[in-house]
Amino acid sequence: MKRAKLVKHLQRHQCAPLREGARHTVFRKVGTNRQTAVPRHTEIHANMVRKICKDLDVPIPGEK
Repeated sequence: MKRAKLVKHLQRHQCAPLREGARHTVFRKVGTNRQTAVPRHTEIHANMVRKICKDLDVPIPGEK
């Protein structure tokens, strides 16, 4: 999945960037204490997308 598509998906589910690192952006879900790092690669592997969504308690894109 492209990083830009994942970021838009996270923002639609009330997640916002908390801080920028050299290689990652840390996202936090608004209203909770859940946060995770999103790598700055242009293409993010499906297993990593699932882990990011699970960490933030967000539905996985493409799954019902």
